[in-house]
Amino acid sequence: MAHAQLPVIPRRFGETMRRDSWWLQPAVVLALLSSFIVYATWAAFQGEHYTHGPYLSPFYSPELFGDSPHAWLGPKPGWWPAWLAFSPALLILPFPGLFRVTCYYYRGAYYKAFWADPPACAVGEPRRRYRGESSFPLIVQNIHRYFLYIALGFLLVLAYDVYQALWFSDSATGRAEFGIGVGTLVLAANLTMLTGYTLGCHSMRHIVGGYLDRLSRSPVRKRAYDCSSCLNRAHMRWAWMSLFSVAFADLYVRLCSMGIWSDWRIL
Repeated sequence: MAHAQLPVIPRRFGETMRRDSWWLQPAVVLALLSSFIVYATWAAFQGEHYTHGPYLSPFYSPELFGDSPHAWLGPKPGWWPAWLAFSPALLILPFPGLFRVTCYYYRGAYYKAFWADPPACAVGEPRRRYRGESSFPLIVQNIHRYFLYIALGFLLVLAYDVYQALWFSDSATGRAEFGIGVGTLVLAANLTMLTGYTLGCHSMRHIVGGYLDRLSRSPVRKRAYDCSSCLNRAHMRWAWMSLFSVAFADLYVRLCSMGIWSDWRIL
């Protein structure tokens, strides 16, 4: 078949023939993810106002060391460097953070928004050579599956936090009594969003589905694969909803602890 030899002319950064607002989506993603990173970093270094009654902020769960009743192992350990600010969140927050950073959906989102690689389809990039995920830092993306195992453990911890949020201390007797507050619903909603996001992960489908090149014949694993695939079809939606829910859950507990908001008892 005859064909014409045409020269390949690389586009300059931002150069495109597209007439739509191609820059809008990466700009929104850049603003939202940057805002979350700034808030989460600020909240993690505060080291206070992360608990209110039976509520514990998901940024600080599990609280391994700390001064609140939720701490598993007691107060700040003696081996913590004196020059380094202590916050219970610094011990655990990197693990769910790295699970989200290496997520398959978020890769496409922040590749465009932060690295402009490319900024959008058919739009010129700021670099001439593609390095891919075979060199640092993008090679870290390949350990996403292992962070998934850790994230599943965090779901169990957060489920326990929701259970704890059902028991309020009676001011007269000091005994724990069953109840439901707005904070209970906030933590439960956050657990739901994070569960949908985590169980719909691409790696989760591979884990429950079976083997390298074929699905398992087990009816249980087939059903689990179908359920994970159903969640995966809305993976982007779960990713954003869980991002907002975990930030709002921390904000809710924080503002209640500071006395700015009042937690209403529903039951």
